[in-house]
Amino acid sequence: MPAALLPDRALIRVSGTDAEHFLHNLVTTDIANLPQGEAWPGALLTPQGKVLFDFLVWRDGAAFILDTSNDQRDALIKRLSMYKLRAAVEIAPVDATGMTVAWGEDADTGGLIDHRFACAGVRVTRKAGGSAETGSQAYHALRVLAGIAESGSDFALQDAFPHDILFDLTGGVSFKKGCYVGQEVVSRMQHRGTARRRVVLVTAESDLPPSGTEINAGGKPVGALGTVAGNRALAIVRIDRTGEALATGRPILAGDTPVGVALPGWSGLAFPRDATEEV
Repeated sequence: MPAALLPDRALIRVSGTDAEHFLHNLVTTDIANLPQGEAWPGALLTPQGKVLFDFLVWRDGAAFILDTSNDQRDALIKRLSMYKLRAAVEIAPVDATGMTVAWGEDADTGGLIDHRFACAGVRVTRKAGGSAETGSQAYHALRVLAGIAESGSDFALQDAFPHDILFDLTGGVSFKKGCYVGQEVVSRMQHRGTARRRVVLVTAESDLPPSGTEINAGGKPVGALGTVAGNRALAIVRIDRTGEALATGRPILAGDTPVGVALPGWSGLAFPRDATEEV
């Protein structure tokens, strides 16, 4: 059973009699229907619908745990506290060092199922703290294969919509619950089908250039490499321009390196054949 310690993860506990109502009306995830034993993706958005903070969230008895990056923890606590007002809610950091993730059919049954990977047909579990012999590079290589993007490595906060990072397909955003911050913009994108950036799998015949290298499709910039693992990588690209290049046989390059691009098979998405104008 492969496992890895992710030392850059931090936990936040949201508790109190109003905790569920508070989070349900604030973040993108359907908190009210969050199942036990599963970690679901979520985000707190800007009013313009961009991802301000991203995290995983799960139930801990009557409370909730948010699993985010170390560099987001304090700012996320501060932002959540701004919305607290008179709600009976306590928001506090959890004393834990990193997260241990395991994957494979025999992955630790005592851990929380990572719902993002479950959507991709991969069993991954998460548990606070611990240790593991396998470095985090193996986990990030698994993310690349599965098409699971994370902030910092694959996109900058305040630069991506939930659709860009496939939250509409992994349970990271609910289209059935009531209002939350940024909900109007995200719902409009869903109902109008205007999402034009998506996570793609990038492959090359040799090692890819480093993260941040610009990707061009048919001579037009479409995005940049995110997490790189040898000759494979993730990227968030304009699928309209990429689809046009694929349909016309024009080259797609990461820097000077010819690459192939594909949408994650589990997503059910397809590249459009014609580029559209900016909306």
